Amino acid sequence: MNAHRRVRAALGVVVAGALPLTGAGMATTASAASAVPATPAVTAEPAARAADATPAAAVDDPLALSRQVRDAAEQAASAPAARTLTADAGIRRQLDRAVSTLVDDGAVAVTARVETPDLTWSGADGVRELGGHAPARADDPFRVASNTKPMIAMLVMQEIEQGTWTLDTSVEDVLPGALPQDVTIEQLLSHTSGAPTASEYLILDKMQDPTDIDEYFEVLGEHYSDGDHVRAVHTAPWMLEPGTGFSYSNAGFVTLGMMLEKVNRTDLDELLEERVFEPAGMRRSDYPESPRKRGPFLADAAYTGADGAGWYSIRHFDPTLFRAAGAVTSTTKDLAAFNEALVTGELVEPETVADMLTPRSAETIEYGLGTYRLPDPCVPGEYLYGHDGASFGTLSVNLTSLDGERQVSLGVTGRNVTADPEALYDLSDLLVPMFEATC
Repeated sequence: MNAHRRVRAALGVVVAGALPLTGAGMATTASAASAVPATPAVTAEPAARAADATPAAAVDDPLALSRQVRDAAEQAASAPAARTLTADAGIRRQLDRAVSTLVDDGAVAVTARVETPDLTWSGADGVRELGGHAPARADDPFRVASNTKPMIAMLVMQEIEQGTWTLDTSVEDVLPGALPQDVTIEQLLSHTSGAPTASEYLILDKMQDPTDIDEYFEVLGEHYSDGDHVRAVHTAPWMLEPGTGFSYSNAGFVTLGMMLEKVNRTDLDELLEERVFEPAGMRRSDYPESPRKRGPFLADAAYTGADGAGWYSIRHFDPTLFRAAGAVTSTTKDLAAFNEALVTGELVEPETVADMLTPRSAETIEYGLGTYRLPDPCVPGEYLYGHDGASFGTLSVNLTSLDGERQVSLGVTGRNVTADPEALYDLSDLLVPMFEATC
């Protein structure tokens, strides 16, 4: 078995973190699924661990978070109680209880927000760090993972409005040699380029022993350069022929970030601050380039099983592993502000917004340009727009109605990476009442 197969077999449970659901990578078409070997459900013995102390590998389901969000919206749509609980106090108590339920069931911290024309609610529970005592607050920032992608897409669409690029612009024309195949900006934005995610290849390059789970979590704190990302995407197998299907790719958005920095001769953190965060009113958002975080922060943590390696704190995580695919940290309030600014045309022209929100693929999720849509649980025939994300130890959801008046935003630290979906909390226990509260 080659090294890449070994790391997927021995660390299948945490490779699901390297390919974290919708958050940081998925291959979703039948063609893509056949291009890479399935992760077997095995038990491995990492160095310095007894065999009975290792977690079982999870079968990698890259669409799990997207499906859970969609299923929660469908459940809310079918619940008549959603339209009978009208008193603000009752709704707030229900949402507060739902937040506490997730923490009682194993989440380290939860922060959530609902905005409607008649209700603004935010809540939090748990602690800021695994094993810590500082209580989580509703305005604490957290790692939003792939909720970064709509922000990067916004910068790209601003360049298109300015005439720098078109959607048909070739990556090869901007960054020669960055990718092993020539694809367009539209294909990268819509995950139809066929580019791999390549996260596990980045991690493997930093490991001495690909079967050591301790080392796996340790190297998440390593710095990952642009060169590392380019090398990984040239090493990993290409998933699809460009333009032939949907295959979620972190590497595609990392490439877009490199392109933005090249044409603007400015670092991505400055571009985001000047052209997204500040105009959208996102006062507590950041694009960090090191693990150090000042002030309150909800730190990542991963649960690998009661009979295995247990909990891992990932406070040391280096965001250069995700870069433009998922490095942003933000708050639920800031995420809601971004979505409202996106759909109401505050950051780009209305015609550009419409283009971004128009699905290019409906094979698995209805994905446009850096954002997706799902049926609105409150208004039949309408949609909610946004994204979700999963880092190695945090889940995030951010959705809005088309008019920007109804918002749902959520961050949860303490991610279950075991093969048992019931090992910790059920995210629907909070998502469903949040959706219902917007109706």
